[in-house]
Amino acid sequence: MDHLVLTVIAPDQPGLVERIAQCIAAHGGNWLESRMSRMAGQFAGILRVAVPAVGYDELVEGLQELNTQGIRVLVAESGIEPACTWKPIHLDLVGNDRPGIVRDITRLLAELGINLERLNTEVAPAPMSSEPLFHAEALLAVPLSLSLDALRERLENLADDLMVELNLRSED
Repeated sequence: MDHLVLTVIAPDQPGLVERIAQCIAAHGGNWLESRMSRMAGQFAGILRVAVPAVGYDELVEGLQELNTQGIRVLVAESGIEPACTWKPIHLDLVGNDRPGIVRDITRLLAELGINLERLNTEVAPAPMSSEPLFHAEALLAVPLSLSLDALRERLENLADDLMVELNLRSED
């Protein structure tokens, strides 16, 4: 079995996921995992599919044909998962919204050799003031060689500069 990672984007409408699933199943593929969401009238998703080697080319062709229905699909071959040399750490961050928060946080994470496994962000009105409040939740892949205390110290220094609150916790 070959594994593919698909990125899908299309104007949101009922039946969209069914058309993608139908295409995958019609070509002998098996839908393994996915993350999907509607945002600003668009539907976007990423999914991993297993397909027998003999059906690989036909599945890719079928997925590309979905473009005629307004469904854009980007296909990538699945990579090899690296050996586990990291620990999962959950990050929650809340603060007044302003440009550059994601840039500044991800710059620090990259400097420390930390990989983002998952990132969800949103801006919503604060409960009392209705001011825009930025909220981020992330799952970090922290190198085993980096202590949680060292990570916490670096992030707290940045949080003070950004005027945000953050919480780190181990995913053990």
